[in-house]
Amino acid sequence: MIVTRWGARFMGRQIPCAIGRGGMTDDKREGDGATPRGVWLLAAGMYRADRRTAPASALPLRPIGPQDRWSDDIEDPNYNHLVRAHRYAPSHENLRMGPPLYDLLLISDWNWPVAKPGKGSALFVHNWRRPRYPTAGCIAFAPRDLTWILTQWQIDSRIHVR
Repeated sequence: MIVTRWGARFMGRQIPCAIGRGGMTDDKREGDGATPRGVWLLAAGMYRADRRTAPASALPLRPIGPQDRWSDDIEDPNYNHLVRAHRYAPSHENLRMGPPLYDLLLISDWNWPVAKPGKGSALFVHNWRRPRYPTAGCIAFAPRDLTWILTQWQIDSRIHVR
């Protein structure tokens, strides 16, 4: 998949998408709102089992639980990793949120699984808030397009952000 500022191309289709409010960058930093340029793979995914069924996928998928968080605290030993906790003191993002952004959530290998503090966390592929509305650095698609992408995705597929 090739991602540019205003769209993606995958399997011969042009697909609208959203990227980070900070545009694209070659020097990603935590909190800059930018989408890092480069080549990524998708390692795994999660979904809201209370809102949808798991789509067919070559990627391993698991339901998002009510205690699932993603650490974005550069001082936290769990930085840029999934944390399961009822309460979690370090800065984090709740994965089970009210808006449907993470009803389907794909985890890229940007700064993961070996995370370098401050180089960016939670760089996911997920549902967009509304057409082309900027993200905090992730790549976002319309829900039906994201489901289609996931059903076509192969383990050797890559995301090229340029």
